[in-house]
Amino acid sequence: MKAGRLSRIAALLLAAWIGPGSQCALAASAASEHAHADLAADGVRVTVVDYTVPAVTLLRDDGQRVALAHELDDGRPVVLNFIYTTCPGICPLMSAVFADFQNRLGNERSRVHMVSISIDPEQDSPARLRAYAQKFAAGSQWQHYTGSVASSIAVQKAFDAYRGDKMSHDPLTLMRLAPGKPWVRVDGFATGPELIERYLQLATLCQRRPA
Repeated sequence: MKAGRLSRIAALLLAAWIGPGSQCALAASAASEHAHADLAADGVRVTVVDYTVPAVTLLRDDGQRVALAHELDDGRPVVLNFIYTTCPGICPLMSAVFADFQNRLGNERSRVHMVSISIDPEQDSPARLRAYAQKFAAGSQWQHYTGSVASSIAVQKAFDAYRGDKMSHDPLTLMRLAPGKPWVRVDGFATGPELIERYLQLATLCQRRPA
C-alpha cells in the first residue's frame, strides 16, 4: 500500500480515537474522503461509525448464554464479522481472512477478541459453530455466536449489516479498540495483511494519543 494512502488511513483512524468533537478529528474527516476514493479502487472502503451495541442475549459456541454488550466490553479490542456455516462463498473467505489475521497477531492474539456472529441462527447451533470454527483453527480468543432469529437481526441492524436475507449479505469487518470508542468499518474483501495493518495502525495511534 502506498505511503500516501497509509497516512490518510492513519488520519481516519486517529479521528476514531480522539473523537468527533476535536479539531484533529475534523481535519481527519476531510482526509478520509480521499482515503475512501483510494480504497474504492481495491474494492474495500473504510469508514468510522458510531454504533450502539444492542441489549441482546446470544449463545456462545461453548453453549453459554451471554449478553452481547458484556462480551464486547471485556477490555480487549474487538474485531467482528457476520457469517453462517452453510454459506457457499463469502463466509468461508471471511473466515479464512480471520484465520490469517489471528496467525499474524502471533503471541498478541489473546489480547484481541475476535467475534463471528451467525446470521442463520435457525441452523447454526453452538455445536455447528464449534465444528465450523475448528475448520479455521480458531483460537480461544476467536468466538462464534448464535441465538434467536430476532436477536441476530437486531445485531445485524445495529451494525448496518442486515440485508433482509442471508444470501444477500456483504463482506464486512468491524474493529473497535475499546468500549465507548467509534467502530472502524471495513466494507469489502479485505485480506489478512490489510486487516492486521489497519489494526496495528489503530493500536499505534491510540498508544500515542494526546494527554
